Amino acid sequence: MVNFSNIYGNENAVLVNELGNFKVIEHQKDLSVSPYSATTEYFASKMNLKKRQVLVSLNNSGCILQAGAMQWISGDVNVGSGISGIGNFLGKAIQSKVTGETISKPEYKGTGFVMLEPTYNYILLIDVSKWGSIVLDDGMFLACDDTLTQKVVARKNVSSAVFGGEGLFNLSLMGNGILVCESPVPMDELIQINLQNDTMKIDGNMAVAWSGSLDFTVEKSTKSLLGSAVSGEGLVNVYRGTGTILMAPTIKAGDSKPSDSDSNKGPSQAKIQGGSVSDLLGGLMGIGS
Repeated sequence: MVNFSNIYGNENAVLVNELGNFKVIEHQKDLSVSPYSATTEYFASKMNLKKRQVLVSLNNSGCILQAGAMQWISGDVNVGSGISGIGNFLGKAIQSKVTGETISKPEYKGTGFVMLEPTYNYILLIDVSKWGSIVLDDGMFLACDDTLTQKVVARKNVSSAVFGGEGLFNLSLMGNGILVCESPVPMDELIQINLQNDTMKIDGNMAVAWSGSLDFTVEKSTKSLLGSAVSGEGLVNVYRGTGTILMAPTIKAGDSKPSDSDSNKGPSQAKIQGGSVSDLLGGLMGIGS
């Protein structure tokens, strides 16, 4: 038996959300600082730039993680590569190339705990059964129950990729289980749009996830190209049908994507929109990084 303490439940490590086997722990501030980084760390915590981790509790069950996401494991938990043979490897290599996800998503099965690496991105816990199927923007996937089925879905027309600012392929999940996503904005800031045989038009790739039942196309904002040019809107992303959309109203979905190299770095190293946090705060306060 493994007993642990001080993972959460103290003033600094707070359990902020949980769903199914997944718990989200938020570190209110970085306590491991030096005199040279203390100012940056202080203002980072005030700006809601906090490390967040996911703890998975397995009870004769399993989960799938993005490669490199695991920090530690305890208990009777077996780890698999998620690849069953050369044919499966080649198929997942193609899937990885077109979706931006890793080739292997390790599978953890048994009874025990799995802790994920800390990240400065926001953590979303989504019950996929309420969606039917969900399509993710590139780089959003972090973990899920092994009861969910993953597949690559292609856009219904090439123009969606060429003009819509999106890739031609996306990762889709379906079934009964919980999905864990890394998001550039918190859930409180995401707008949820529920369509009932209706249409939603978005200027830019602000949608971070949407129902697999929706048709995605790229169309002119007005009936004519001239009208679109005059209006200044041009082409818009159009979601049509019945389903749900999660939209980030304050930041484009591709502007603050998590990366493998940034997931466990401090504020002075983690990249935010092309620059480090220390560069950002240093510029605001007139101090060096």
